[in-house]
Amino acid sequence: MHDLFDTPPNPRKIDVEALTPEQAQAELAALAAEVAHHDRLYHQQDQPEISDADYDALVRRNTAIEARFPELRRADSPSLRVGSAPAAGFGKVRHAVPMLSLGNAFSPDDVAEFEARVRRFLGLSDDAALGFVAEPKIDGLSCSLRYERGELVLAATRGDGAEGENVTANVRTIRDVPKRLPAPFPEVLEVRGEVYMNRDDFRAMNAARAEREEPLFANPRNAAAGSLRQLDPTITAGRPLCFFGYALGEVSEPIAETQWGIRERLKGWGFQLNRPAELCDGNDKLLAYYEGIGRRRAGLPFDIDGVVYKVDNLELQQRLGFVSRAPRWAIAHKFPAEQAQTRLKAITIQVGRTGALTPVAELEDITVGGVVVSRATLHNEDEIARKDIRVGDLVVVQRAGDVIPQVVEVVLSQRPAESAPYVPVETCPVCGSLAIREAGEVVRRCTGGLICAAQAKERLRHFVSRDAFDIEGLGEKIIEEFWDEGFIKSPVDIFTLEGRVELVGRPGWKEKSVENLFNAINQRRRGIDLHRVIYALGIRHVGEVTAKSLARHYTTMDGWIDAMIAAGQAMPGPDWRDLHELNGVGPVTADTILAWFADPESGSKLDFYAGNEALRLETIIGSLGIKRLNTRAAQALATRHGTLADWRAAMERAVGQAPGPAWLELVATPDVGEVAAEELAGFFAEERNLAIVRGLADRLTVLAAEAPKAGNSPVAGKTVVFTGTLEKMTRSEAKARAESLGAKVAGSVSGKTDYLVAGADAGSKAAKAKELGVEILTEEEWLARIGG
Repeated sequence: MHDLFDTPPNPRKIDVEALTPEQAQAELAALAAEVAHHDRLYHQQDQPEISDADYDALVRRNTAIEARFPELRRADSPSLRVGSAPAAGFGKVRHAVPMLSLGNAFSPDDVAEFEARVRRFLGLSDDAALGFVAEPKIDGLSCSLRYERGELVLAATRGDGAEGENVTANVRTIRDVPKRLPAPFPEVLEVRGEVYMNRDDFRAMNAARAEREEPLFANPRNAAAGSLRQLDPTITAGRPLCFFGYALGEVSEPIAETQWGIRERLKGWGFQLNRPAELCDGNDKLLAYYEGIGRRRAGLPFDIDGVVYKVDNLELQQRLGFVSRAPRWAIAHKFPAEQAQTRLKAITIQVGRTGALTPVAELEDITVGGVVVSRATLHNEDEIARKDIRVGDLVVVQRAGDVIPQVVEVVLSQRPAESAPYVPVETCPVCGSLAIREAGEVVRRCTGGLICAAQAKERLRHFVSRDAFDIEGLGEKIIEEFWDEGFIKSPVDIFTLEGRVELVGRPGWKEKSVENLFNAINQRRRGIDLHRVIYALGIRHVGEVTAKSLARHYTTMDGWIDAMIAAGQAMPGPDWRDLHELNGVGPVTADTILAWFADPESGSKLDFYAGNEALRLETIIGSLGIKRLNTRAAQALATRHGTLADWRAAMERAVGQAPGPAWLELVATPDVGEVAAEELAGFFAEERNLAIVRGLADRLTVLAAEAPKAGNSPVAGKTVVFTGTLEKMTRSEAKARAESLGAKVAGSVSGKTDYLVAGADAGSKAAKAKELGVEILTEEEWLARIGG
């Protein structure tokens, strides 16, 4: 079943080395969507629902799969993304220099590998001097402050790393933020740091809120983030926010030669610094600092969740540059998660908008890391079975950050004698429909689809969410109310609400609130971007990035709908897929086999062998003279089909099942691929889904998207091979620079190679490039080509 609104499952537990390319592609799509979901909860809504450790595990899993299948890395990969899109309600700010995240270290070995990686990239020997600055990692909200001629003119949150929220008015109320810098100062200076709240201030604020019977904040990080995002700056002014400065963005002129020098200049301009910090000259000193801060952690006035190591020399930082979403010259060394023990009272099931059934542990209240928790994620039934978690068990719960904790393990010595293993539910607890678990999935799903209230409500919440239609006034409670009353059962109903339902006079609804709601709905009716409509439909594996790519490629709503229907009709058939996915054959050989069968003369050649049971099928296949068909492929085909008649029939069927142009176009669309394409085709094959999409198209003015423009880089889209010894940079630096300009770096020369960059002792690659007519550049010519 293809649900109207769908999200990917949790990462599979298959070992990365055992993944097939198809499994890897599917899991990368799932991971991209899941990490984006948690990024939005953390960075936009300040309401994370998984632990830092679980989040980091998702990112590490993604990184490991990409390392094994680099060609499958997606444009919306977590390794290329920071944070989440800026929240609505504030103006948008485009960062002049991206605000990137940091890679993570979790063990001493990770830290040692970080230093070794830096040395390898720079070509430094083990005994060459290499200094680092070690600082506490503040648990707050990242912010960038822009000064022009010494005056604070702009403050912005990190957002998605490229674009953040304009919070200038709110930041001006923070006492730690200088409004004007003492001279001398550069013409333009961007100071980056963290908005946070001290523990004592947090406790005092919560105590005051309790007296006023106002909701309490869960922890200082949430309090700081929520305070900074107030649309009314006077509310922010009443909150005890602080600011640490620790880095730079855009600067019109250099202000220091080292990271430590930057700290000193910031201190001189009146900024508070994240302290205590130290200069360290190697791995042992870094780990000693980490251990020392860990012992002092509870006594610090603010929350920290680890330490940060940065290469001190700014020239080396510039050479090291960035990889994906993080700098090569810095890393965060995280503290272990906090744990506690409590009793598991029950296991309940939550049903998401995709029908995914998620087990949740209901716990006796326990304080973990200063926060009282009563629920914990159990992820899925495999995790429950693996840890043998039972109702009544004493369990170890772990909290890493300000989130719902997870159950780590069971204290078996305290298990009640009457306990029984957990039995997975087979029906949906909301609608009673069958709950099935498909092969290869870790998630059990309700098959009720639109008849399941839990799924329908979640789908509607997604449809009106911030990154989709963003209809103010249709929040979670209103959606539930309108669903229960029968006012809104599908997205189309939202745009027929006015004139169909009388809201004035209902509890909580006055003329002004009704007017505001209909104004918000009509604003979207009068004009909404195509990519928002596509994303709002919640098609599985179609996140924001994929939705934007589809919009740019097909440009109009009608064009997209027609193309998706055509693509579904042009999908490859089962015999064609079976051949192309057969281990030992591969897609290139598969195409030559089908080309051979499409030739009318091939039939007579097969007739010659018909009825000759003395010959093995493998021998017959190998004797037909099909191009690229080797012994391994012949063996695979013989094993798969058994007899000549069966193989011939399957291949003749496959000839007629080749994918059509519409399907090939969809699969080739950037950020789509076969996994998302199959979900799109399945979605549009269901009449109820198509009726909703057409209903939206009839009622909305969907704005056409701009077609993609060619990049400005002189080497964008080119394939480059580096060979020999380079003198101006290491091979790693050269590769990173080329990839940052949109080039693809290959390891060997072929007919598809555009440039060979040859250093000293180029060897056989240069000879092959010359033979193939590939343009050969010296290192100096390459640098001139890319602009230095």
